[in-house]
Amino acid sequence: MEAGLSWTDDRVALLRRLWEDGQSASKIAAQLGGVTRNAVIGKVHRLGLGGRARGAEEAPASTPTPKAVEIETAIAVVETQAPEPVAILAHRPAPVFPTPAPASEPVALAVSKRVTIMDLRESMCRWPLGDPTTPEFRFCGARSITGLPYCTHHAEIAYQPAAERKRDRRVASFR
Repeated sequence: MEAGLSWTDDRVALLRRLWEDGQSASKIAAQLGGVTRNAVIGKVHRLGLGGRARGAEEAPASTPTPKAVEIETAIAVVETQAPEPVAILAHRPAPVFPTPAPASEPVALAVSKRVTIMDLRESMCRWPLGDPTTPEFRFCGARSITGLPYCTHHAEIAYQPAAERKRDRRVASFR
């Protein structure tokens, strides 16, 4: 039973009749009064009432407009002239993925100060180095980019454009 509302036999009968007439849950709730749309939906579900109104299925079909007939005719023509999907897939060339650039000369990395959490300051890189469960765990500690928690080198690793990440994952999955 919902708070402050009892589903009397009369209210349930009215709910059934309105539901079978094709009324929306919102309209039924408004006609019943003191009940929400969700309460109506829940009661309909608990009563096991089927799909929507039988009246909606029996409604006479409206006469299609000339524009609708023209669109349906064009769709039918395209469907009859379209090649089979299997044939399209059979002749599709294999996807070509860019090959990774050859390894260039090693890039000079910023010297890490390897600081502990106690020595870490706001202007220092917070990139973790090592296993946090060991006493040797440190943070990079190099000068961070203003407004970011990482130095230039670690920011390039941490902040990659989404397109590059997707491409890198795709290339890695084909190896």
